[in-house]
Amino acid sequence: MSTFASHYGRPPEASASAPGRVNLIGEHTDYNGGYVLPIAVPLRTTAELALRRDRDVHAFSTSLAPGDAAARYRRGSETPGHGWIDYVQGVTRALDERGCDVPGFDLLVSSQVPVGGGLASSAALELAVLRALRSVCDLPLDDLDLARVAHRGETSFVGAPVGLMDQMAASLGDERQALFIDTQTLDVRRVAWPAAAALIIIDSGLTHRHASGEYRVRRAECARVAAILGVDRLSVLSPADLRRVAALPEPLNRRVRHVITENARVLAAVAAIEAADLEQLGRLWIASHASMRDDYETSLAAIDALVEIACAEPHVHGARLTGGGFGGAVIVLCEPLHAGDVAQRILAAYQSRTRIEGRVLLPISDSPRFAN
Repeated sequence: MSTFASHYGRPPEASASAPGRVNLIGEHTDYNGGYVLPIAVPLRTTAELALRRDRDVHAFSTSLAPGDAAARYRRGSETPGHGWIDYVQGVTRALDERGCDVPGFDLLVSSQVPVGGGLASSAALELAVLRALRSVCDLPLDDLDLARVAHRGETSFVGAPVGLMDQMAASLGDERQALFIDTQTLDVRRVAWPAAAALIIIDSGLTHRHASGEYRVRRAECARVAAILGVDRLSVLSPADLRRVAALPEPLNRRVRHVITENARVLAAVAAIEAADLEQLGRLWIASHASMRDDYETSLAAIDALVEIACAEPHVHGARLTGGGFGGAVIVLCEPLHAGDVAQRILAAYQSRTRIEGRVLLPISDSPRFAN
């Protein structure tokens, strides 16, 4: 196994990790100033580092193929376009903008969070690195500050037009409580996850990229429709506005309908979780997926098949695509005692139908809350 000492000939000065996240409900509402409900998952990215006496950053990822694993750059001369190291470069550039100058460092990254699986692997990387830098450099940044710095790096440097949810979940989240976040005010309320519910997460085997493609198109469509309606963000609209929205041209009417109805579903989901009403939560997940499929058009045929297979299983209350879409993972709400067997049956049926090599990410054996 690769170790920090084997790469750099000395022990690390700091080690920190951050979790991936799954969004329980509230897709494409974050950059529209709405509500989201993420929860951390027991898949983490770890960053070990030691400071250098120069301005160079030498980095190595144990999770990548040898030809892609090593990277380096010079502090103060960050330039995008170099693969995974751009997320680290974005962090150090954003620290500079906050007045937090850090020297060069040696970095070893290892990760359990799948890239492109919809579990916010980039945010987990950013927060792991930031936590390690905060520790070794004594940076005067709290957890929300770290989330803001990471978000700044990903949006302004990497160029991924994501909202702040992923970074907040990686910095503030834990595995036993969802974070009910108002992304306009950044107010956070913790919502305890019911003991009678288990999450299954299945990677569809179809990866997505936020820095380009249809995700960027959806953001532009939302900005356009907000301008047409004369609002600064779509989250100020309510179900009472749906009749007015219906008169908009296609597909803008459907885009804003998704945001309005998804925002309402987040509020209903919080109430359902607090009441341990899993049947209602499952119905909300199914409705959320239908909205993503038909109104926001971020699903794919194979993912629709995966959701359909999951919802046909006994002991399953509901399922939906999670994350930005155009690939990624599906979450399934299941009774805890059956989660392991159900996950394997869903995966087998999905692979048989689509010939796509998906994989079960949760439950995993070392996570008591998600174990079967």
